[in-house]
Amino acid sequence: MKNTISERVADFLKKFPPFNILAEHQLEKLSYEVTIIHKENNSLVFSEKEPPHNYFYVVHKGAVALTKKGSQQMLDICDEGDIFGLRPLLAHENYKLQATAREETILYAIPIQEFKPIALENQQVGDFLIESFASNTRNPYSLKHRGKLYGVPNEAEGNPETKMLDLQPVRYSTNLVTCSKETQIKSLAASMTQRNVGCVLVTQDGLPIGIITNKDLRNKVATGLVSIMENAEAIMSSPVITYSKDLTITQAQMALMKSQISHLCLTEDGTTDTPAIGILSKHDVMVALGNNPAVLMRAIKRATDSQRLRTIRHSILNLLQGYLEQNIPMGLVCKIISELNDATIKQVIQICVDQMETPPPVKFTWLAMGSQGRGEQLLTTDQDNAILYEDVPLEKKEETQTYFLRLGKRISTELNLVGFEYCPAEMMASNPLWCHSLEEWKEVTSHWMNNPGPDEILLSSIFFDFNVNYGEKALADELSLHIFENAKKYPQFLTHLASGALQNPSPSGFFRDFLVEQDGEHKDFFDLKLRALMPIIDAARVLILSHAIKSINNTAERYEKLAELEPKNKELYLAASYASKALLKFRTRQGLQHNDSGRYIALDQLNKEEKIKLKRTFKTIKEIQELLQIRFQVKNLLR
Repeated sequence: MKNTISERVADFLKKFPPFNILAEHQLEKLSYEVTIIHKENNSLVFSEKEPPHNYFYVVHKGAVALTKKGSQQMLDICDEGDIFGLRPLLAHENYKLQATAREETILYAIPIQEFKPIALENQQVGDFLIESFASNTRNPYSLKHRGKLYGVPNEAEGNPETKMLDLQPVRYSTNLVTCSKETQIKSLAASMTQRNVGCVLVTQDGLPIGIITNKDLRNKVATGLVSIMENAEAIMSSPVITYSKDLTITQAQMALMKSQISHLCLTEDGTTDTPAIGILSKHDVMVALGNNPAVLMRAIKRATDSQRLRTIRHSILNLLQGYLEQNIPMGLVCKIISELNDATIKQVIQICVDQMETPPPVKFTWLAMGSQGRGEQLLTTDQDNAILYEDVPLEKKEETQTYFLRLGKRISTELNLVGFEYCPAEMMASNPLWCHSLEEWKEVTSHWMNNPGPDEILLSSIFFDFNVNYGEKALADELSLHIFENAKKYPQFLTHLASGALQNPSPSGFFRDFLVEQDGEHKDFFDLKLRALMPIIDAARVLILSHAIKSINNTAERYEKLAELEPKNKELYLAASYASKALLKFRTRQGLQHNDSGRYIALDQLNKEEKIKLKRTFKTIKEIQELLQIRFQVKNLLR
């Protein structure tokens, strides 16, 4: 009669080295001798300096932390399939570390007396063990982990051999042409021509106080607005925008885009209090990289139709792919790609406004919501947007809304042509429910907050991440102020919002198994958005709203701000910030790999390292939800 338990043990072990090297009869014999051990959370497996047990361990379910006694710092964490406690047995020494279950855990205890003869018989197993000791890692076959005990490189380190050029220090011109503010324009123009430069720096007491470029000469002098006999002070741009000489190419791109200028002045310490040492032009940056964010931004602003913008979108995705391959920090990736996405949407809106038969009847604002509003829409997922326009007299209401609905429909259609899919729930500005005047939006949001049922909480969660893509920002600011005032007036709304943030299912079940879809189109797939991303996004929203903090929509940045506001929870919030970036990065990689939204993950296609990284975020999700539950007292509202 077959031993079904030992068969299950064998089926598990053969997935991992060095057991996958063993012959079938060797694995069967070894599995028959395995003892299955259950450990509660925080229970000890063995302590530092303790004599070695008669067996070593393999993690079947759960996780085991390896630490130095008395230290909180984890030197390693053993996950599914990891071996630990073997070296002391082979080296005849006491345990060097303490092993503690980090959660409810099942271990396979493998007797050394049964394993040692097999290792001696099988040269590959012996090689594995020797290399494990030499490289100080549990899996020496993983080249990327050699020499690393923890086995996971620091994301910020990147790959030194393939570090992207746009994170290198920028090369700038030291061919400075300077003048005083009293210098005659005719004279300084002659100097620029003679020295073949595109700008001249205006200085006083050796410090930069202004800058004059070819554009200033064209727009102010050549047009006749200012006489060529006037002094430099009449046309200089002041104060000068200065940066440190250690500026990277990416930082230079962002600075030029942000300030909409063509030249940066570099000083020793990045301020106007030290002399200028160089000038950096937009052309210098473009020459350094070629196809880069600054070039793409310029192409977006020059585009006159959706087809051209669609082509540029492909270039943006290629840029994103390159950033991920080079392990560029996720915060920087989000900022660059979001800037490009925002510019694309803004250009689409401008094209559509210009195509309307008449200009907008009143000022309006285009609001991006959801992931785009949070600056987290790296892939071309579906649209979530709204229109907010100025209040009009009663007799003009219908006419005004009709105009903006037509504009909203035109914009949504063009965005779809660019690559932004229609929202399945029609949460778009082409829908009358998402196209209102300021007063109407105040009434709508007040209704959501004063009558917080499940639908109202869902709509609030989507809408309250809005960000201005185009138009009158003051309208959005006034609406934000109204929302924050209402939140103070109706504190129970935050309780219900917190409850809504706790409704998404846990990412993992018993023994940290991934909870997958049980039926439907995505049966047996893991829903990364619903089970991992949304819980951490929703928690950030309600926490930042409870502090009445405006203008921070990005999830990672919200947690970083919360870490400042609540020092006692700093460690948790910073862990949540990291987890949100890690999950977003993982989803983006999956989306690019499978040419979809990256939402549904086929777990059998993930390697062990990818599963471990995902599981490490689950503990943070659980802790942040526990904080919400206690702070907003929503235990009684949970399902």
